[in-house]
Amino acid sequence: MKKLMESPRFKMNVLLVFMTLFCFSLSLFRYYISETKVFFFLNWNLFLAWIPLFLSTFILAFHIKSKISIAAIIIVWILFFPNSPYILTDLFHLKARNTIPIWYDLIVILSYAWTGLICGFLSLNDIEKLLSGYNKQRTINGIVVLFLFMSSFGVYLGRFLRWNSWDVLNNPFGLFNDIVVRFIYPLEYTKTWGVTLLMGIMLNFMYFTFKLIRNSNETLMQPKNAAG
Repeated sequence: MKKLMESPRFKMNVLLVFMTLFCFSLSLFRYYISETKVFFFLNWNLFLAWIPLFLSTFILAFHIKSKISIAAIIIVWILFFPNSPYILTDLFHLKARNTIPIWYDLIVILSYAWTGLICGFLSLNDIEKLLSGYNKQRTINGIVVLFLFMSSFGVYLGRFLRWNSWDVLNNPFGLFNDIVVRFIYPLEYTKTWGVTLLMGIMLNFMYFTFKLIRNSNETLMQPKNAAG
């Protein structure tokens, strides 16, 4: 138990829980002051952002070895992963309101966005470590880059076309049509590919920065653990 509590992952999970509680308290305080539920939807968005982390943690915690099970979970993970960076686009809702100062709303949205993003990056790091047992690191890096661009495309589908992850089951043909038509006629959908490309590049920079910092911290901690 002591080893578990001292592990970096346990500390990160605890920190994420506190970050989530902080976000929720911000929205509750906002509701208490303004008596409006303007940003209550952020709690649902953050819950969706946690799902990829739940899935990746489930695979690692229960040491799932079946390739079919892993593949099935990763497919579901891919569907929900865009919910993590999606909260960044909730900045669209930022505007001056009479009851609450705009700086407070900015902090509310950024807090949710940051928490959701860290959930997503941690889960992606889990998937990356899982796949590293099956492929070379260069191939894994390519897959990670692909996942992040797919995620930015998913963010576009959610923000601008209002599709949800579960619409794969609810309305697969409508979703499929909206996706395919953008691949067949890319020049007619410059907004789609502009958002996908630029957000994908941004997410790649952010994730690999996150990964580099995390790996550097783990390297620095190793001599201390060895000495202990």
